[in-house]
Amino acid sequence: MTKWNWKRYVVGPDANGKSAVLMDEATNVQRNPGIFYRATLWSAAEVPVDNAIEDDRTNAIETREPLPGGLLFRALEIPPDTADKQHHVEALRQLNTEVKQKHLPTEADLARHPSMHRTDTLDCITCIKGEIWLVTDVDEVLMRPGDTVVIRGTNHAWSNRSSEPCLLCGCMIDATPR
Repeated sequence: MTKWNWKRYVVGPDANGKSAVLMDEATNVQRNPGIFYRATLWSAAEVPVDNAIEDDRTNAIETREPLPGGLLFRALEIPPDTADKQHHVEALRQLNTEVKQKHLPTEADLARHPSMHRTDTLDCITCIKGEIWLVTDVDEVLMRPGDTVVIRGTNHAWSNRSSEPCLLCGCMIDATPR
């Protein structure tokens, strides 16, 4: 169960052309208790985004990455790392299958951290609550509320070594692969 009450408000023009809250729930939520809780808050299949499209396109996204030429805006809650590393690895292997992970982690990646993965996106992610270790191939950085990372299509992992969940929020933008 997530620690925070998740709400998503989408504002757009009402029938009279006035700005109004048109949606008030997060509709594309995935969870694996003890491993992660993730909500895709908005997505687009194009950049620049076409604001004339009225659909909630978040439900069309089943992959880790945005559609080609698009973007994803997500919130991700990561609980403290589990003591059972093999369970963590297996849970994330299952997730990688479900989200059609393009670049599967190697055994060396998984030995570094069970959540190590790589996408072909530009990720701009901010720590909102709690703290989390950003793990790369060669170093680790402790992120606290207000800290932001820009990940440019490279290996990375999230390691929560605290006793409380961490909340991250950010955008994944389709990018030319490295």
